[in-house]
Amino acid sequence: MCGIHGEIRFDEQAPDRAAQARVGEALAPRGPDAQGEWRRGATLLGHRRLKIIDLSDASAQPLEDAELGLTIVFNGAIYNYPELRRELEGQGYRFRSQGDTEVLLKAYHAWGEDFVQRLNGMFAFAIAEHASGALLLGRDRLGIKPLYYSRDARRLRFASTLPALLQGGPVDTALDPVALHHYLSWHAVVPPPHTMLAGVRKLEAASLLRIEADGSGASRRYWSLEYGPREGDAQCDFEEWRDRLGASLRQAVRRRLVADVPVGVLLSGGVDSSLIVGLLAEQGARDLATFSVGFDSVGDTEGNEFEYSDLIAQRFATRHQRIHVPEAELLEALDPTIAAMSEPMVSHDVVGFYLLSREVAKSIKVVQSGQGADEVFAGYHWYPPLVGAADPVAAYREAFFDRSDAAMRQLLRRGLPAQDASGDFVARHFGSPGAQDPVDRALRLDTQVMLVDDPVKRVDNMTMAWGLEARVPFLDHELVELAARMPAEIKLRDGGKGVLKALARQVVPAAVIDRPKGYFPVPALKHLREPLLGRIANALTDPGSHTGGLYDPRALDAMLSDPDAHITRLGGSELWQLGLLELWLRAQLPR
Repeated sequence: MCGIHGEIRFDEQAPDRAAQARVGEALAPRGPDAQGEWRRGATLLGHRRLKIIDLSDASAQPLEDAELGLTIVFNGAIYNYPELRRELEGQGYRFRSQGDTEVLLKAYHAWGEDFVQRLNGMFAFAIAEHASGALLLGRDRLGIKPLYYSRDARRLRFASTLPALLQGGPVDTALDPVALHHYLSWHAVVPPPHTMLAGVRKLEAASLLRIEADGSGASRRYWSLEYGPREGDAQCDFEEWRDRLGASLRQAVRRRLVADVPVGVLLSGGVDSSLIVGLLAEQGARDLATFSVGFDSVGDTEGNEFEYSDLIAQRFATRHQRIHVPEAELLEALDPTIAAMSEPMVSHDVVGFYLLSREVAKSIKVVQSGQGADEVFAGYHWYPPLVGAADPVAAYREAFFDRSDAAMRQLLRRGLPAQDASGDFVARHFGSPGAQDPVDRALRLDTQVMLVDDPVKRVDNMTMAWGLEARVPFLDHELVELAARMPAEIKLRDGGKGVLKALARQVVPAAVIDRPKGYFPVPALKHLREPLLGRIANALTDPGSHTGGLYDPRALDAMLSDPDAHITRLGGSELWQLGLLELWLRAQLPR
């Protein structure tokens, strides 16, 4: 797990080494163990290393193979790299390291761009071809590892985070109207290639972007999810699907133990993380480090779920650490949390993950986490209403969207696109081939878009802010493909995630499974009170604010006077959305 960055010029000028050094310095938290730079002609590649696999300098990056004429920078982990290495050795390739980075480089030489089809893992990479001067950028199937870039007629620059990319030189920092529409309607989900800044793009998950030496190039998707049964699936009953899931998830958890350092678990006390702990214990893990976080309660909103995480820790005899964050510390951590965001993230748990990661990173470098299970196995409340819905797109929007297009046009005085960008995006995605059932269409959208640009992005940004690698077994692409083959009704059973809960009943206590669904609660960001409320009010009404003049004054005054009266369908604060955007812009674009 690392931070990558670089520049390729198209104007016969040399890459800006000083600017790229600033980018690398901004990525230092992602890779505190080592740094490196490689330059050849018009291309410069930079790297910050977090040592997880092959701790020796033989796997230092950028990694060059002069014989093959290739150089790579890579962020992530390839769990099947030992098998790929053996296959490549059988073809005559020789290795000087014991890591996964060199395997990627040889695999590209052996199999071309299709080498990504053979990878099981999470990754973002840049591969420079010495002879052609071309650069290939790539991102894993589920977008677990990020990759941002800016591009103009003179050059392309890329980095693992948007804040780091901004250190590489000027870009257009105007608000992107389409991204603003998504942010304010789709619970801050901004699908690629858009970001909040007009001059910064992000590579779509499961995509490759090839840039030629003259600046021309093209991108392509190399993987997509197909929903529905395959040959022989129609005969499977519920128990067989459960057992298939068990075999696949056990393999996914086992794969994510590949490391030369210990691997722990972020244990929220929910079904998903509890099941990971149980499966690790089942496979013989001993003295497993587990971590949970909780906050002060506000009113009737409980601030922790320690009762359930303690139950799992006791059952499986883990080395468990409770981390309680008082409200004062939570508020103190807001500024560094916001600064660590590649894009503004409104979900309350973002600051929780930031503080949790800070504490976990003091004792361990790698953790497994339960993100993705709700999107893959239908755990959210908006899936059941889609069964038999006459208008699935409208039903999805009614359950998920924070605002309608009409409401946004009443809120904003400027800055929106002419069309209903978010509604149109969802309608196009629902209407694309590869999924027939309305629930499957929503699951596909959430797995390939919402999950990537909300929960997964949060976990990556916040863990890597402290040099902590988070691995997500529920997003093993083979497991996700298996789930896509399952009938929607077996996922919807038992209040959602029915087939996953059935598997969990074989492993973890029923009390964890049968309790009401919990979320990562941070009450102070839902029920805004002083001093945070005053800070948000000052930021939004400051004449010099980045978002000055963006909102209708009457709508803004109504939110400021009674924040609790303006809560979104998903339980978030509408005022926090506006305030966070301004605070994020101030963190990234100081004046």
